[in-house]
Amino acid sequence: MKKRVRGARRAAYDAPEEPEPDSPDDLEAPVSRETSLPRPAATRTMVVANQKGGVGKTTTAVNIATGLALGGLDVVVIDLDPQGNASTALGIEHHESIPGTYEVLLEGETIEAHLADSPEADSLKVLPATINLAGAEIQLVSAVARETRLRKAIRKYLETHSADYIILDCPPSLGLLTLNALVAADEIMIPIQCEYYALEGVSQLMNTINLVKGELNDDLLLSTVLLTMYDGRTRLSAQVADEVREHFPEQTLETAIPRSVRISEAPSYGQTVITYHVASAGAEAYLKAAAEVARRGAEEH
Repeated sequence: MKKRVRGARRAAYDAPEEPEPDSPDDLEAPVSRETSLPRPAATRTMVVANQKGGVGKTTTAVNIATGLALGGLDVVVIDLDPQGNASTALGIEHHESIPGTYEVLLEGETIEAHLADSPEADSLKVLPATINLAGAEIQLVSAVARETRLRKAIRKYLETHSADYIILDCPPSLGLLTLNALVAADEIMIPIQCEYYALEGVSQLMNTINLVKGELNDDLLLSTVLLTMYDGRTRLSAQVADEVREHFPEQTLETAIPRSVRISEAPSYGQTVITYHVASAGAEAYLKAAAEVARRGAEEH
């Protein structure tokens, strides 16, 4: 696994769209753990999904999870993407010999048997994904109860373990891995980029959500929409934000995630932007978004 870097190996440039402090004190600023976020009355199982790629789906999943955990909440991230990007960003090894989501879905093993503690936060655990998951789509086709395997595994885990949030990171395709996540979750979080064709793919995802609600999971709710890659200097970002808020007035968070080089850099160091560069605009935005998610959850649950 890559050596974790807290500040010594920073990129030698700043994003022109994100002015950020460059002093050593700023770069080494510790992540605040003083503010406790409100706990939900019951475990919130949230799937982060969007059929359209490049919208910041995995980035959102890992940073929201880290923000919640740094706020004192117990968080489990389940990585369902064969690329294992969420595992990488949370500092978890996920080479082929590491057991994780594949063993839970295909071999019926328990979640707790393969959870790993993330160095990003004390109360953050990860079920890693490996390249073995790439073949899981085909293997699940003929499997018994193929759509409900993850839901059963999560329910079994919660019988003996507590968690405030279980966050599911999916591949961008709407295959059996994503379907398992949609069936297992109570809520959906959709990250939407503030660019052209922002709502492309969302309509098809909504159709899939409605099918899942009708056949497999009546409790599934679109609870959260997060605007990503927002650039307040452009008219396009403002227009897209207005359009998204018009379509999802109650679900869209007030916080928008800015376009940020720091956010893009962080995974290469095996970190989230929150621990990679806590003083950056991207880290601050994700911390605010996580707090907003927690407050909404406490109020609604």
